[in-house]
Amino acid sequence: MSEQQANKIIITSARRKMARAQCQLTEGKGRVFVNGVPIELIPIEMIRLKIMEPLLLAGESLASKIDARIYTFGGGIMGQADAARMALARALVKFSRSKELEELYKQYDRTMLAGDPRETESEKWMRYSARRWRQKAYR
Repeated sequence: MSEQQANKIIITSARRKMARAQCQLTEGKGRVFVNGVPIELIPIEMIRLKIMEPLLLAGESLASKIDARIYTFGGGIMGQADAARMALARALVKFSRSKELEELYKQYDRTMLAGDPRETESEKWMRYSARRWRQKAYR
């Protein structure tokens, strides 16, 4: 086995609203770090489970073979969690080269691989928000 195959590194990225995430996947012992913090130490359970979803669906056999380092920035915490989840799912599909895993993710939730293109509409000139106009007084 050559040196290149032994240290296989897969890098994927994902976006959700204004949040961005990058995932570096290597062969390892099943550890996952988000911004340098082990995923078990993330205090909000909903975010922790959302990021772990691709690993739980992939199964223990694949999850125990990899180490993932996920870096997120921009947006809010849920947007970052969604972006991290998508980056991890894409990395797992690339790592395993499994069509079955890709189909499983697509059937469970298509946004795991394809993403969600919706973003907030920008605020327009002379308005309070994207659509809201100033109130008129007729009398």
